[in-house]
Amino acid sequence: MTEQVLLAPDQICAAYAKNTGKRDRDLAESLGITEGQLVAAFAGIDVTRLSASLDDIFPMLNGLGEVMALTRNLSCVIEKVGQYDNYHSGAHASMVLTEEIDLRMFPGQWVHAFAIERETDKGTKRSLQVFDAAGDAVHKIFLRDGSDLNHWDELVSNLQADDQSQTLSVEPRKPTEAAKVNTDKVELLRSEWAKMTDTHQFLRLTSKLKMNRLGAYRVAGEPLVRALEPATVSQMFEQVRDQGLEIMVFVGNRGCIEIHGGSVETLKQMGPWFNVLDPRFNLHLRSDHIAEVWAVTKPTQRGPAVSVEAFDAGGGLILQIFGRRSGENDHRPAWDQLVAGLQSKKETEVA
Repeated sequence: MTEQVLLAPDQICAAYAKNTGKRDRDLAESLGITEGQLVAAFAGIDVTRLSASLDDIFPMLNGLGEVMALTRNLSCVIEKVGQYDNYHSGAHASMVLTEEIDLRMFPGQWVHAFAIERETDKGTKRSLQVFDAAGDAVHKIFLRDGSDLNHWDELVSNLQADDQSQTLSVEPRKPTEAAKVNTDKVELLRSEWAKMTDTHQFLRLTSKLKMNRLGAYRVAGEPLVRALEPATVSQMFEQVRDQGLEIMVFVGNRGCIEIHGGSVETLKQMGPWFNVLDPRFNLHLRSDHIAEVWAVTKPTQRGPAVSVEAFDAGGGLILQIFGRRSGENDHRPAWDQLVAGLQSKKETEVA
């Protein structure tokens, strides 16, 4: 790992004090450091470095009571209010499964963890924040007015790391993988895709054929995939709201995927941000980052799983939306009909 010593911790703290209205990630970028390095500079002040092990963290989260869970990538932020419970540990992938907080975590990306207790004009704000080896945020947990502060103190005490230094060693960010296509295997992709019985088989299939998700979408063609206009994402949310449908929204990064299952009600465009602003579910999506949108159908034993998936200009997956599964049925006729009605992108514009 490499140590980036572009600014000393006291310089970072001073810059933060002068820019209290700026989001941490934006301030870090303006300073030429990572968000993890910005947070680490306050260790011993209002930040405590913690163990980043999922098996250490997650058994203690339930006692906090109601909190807000946040996961983001460069183009989208998802926030869910609820209580952590039903944690399933795994060497390569772990899960939290509750009605409101639904997560898939990849432990290898959980490298640095911090407890933050910061005084603001609205009182003390407490959060647990986890970052990957590059210093980018993986997952954040924010306490709410009803959270158990005694348990928070116990959690911080139990998880406190021996290393409380104010500097953070980071690795270079891994670049986003661009669309990857194996033109010799397109017909095999189509035939094997049509035989799938579970959506989780898809990435194994593309890997076997030396492709990736976006590359496969670009060559598979109908009826498996259909390119949509970028504006259809906000239109899709509006139709979901108007029809009272329940959907599943997946937003993630390399270390964590957070999922909303349910309806959407309050939608608002604010500059480049398209927002869902419901009491226990918020979504903040940079509409201007959407470069490609695909309507995708994957066969399963429970019926076809239909999704709308948005990608950025670099080929990175921004978010996926499915109809919410009911019992053993993946087939949601109203959702499927909604997706079928979304505007196709003109063929000449498809990359």
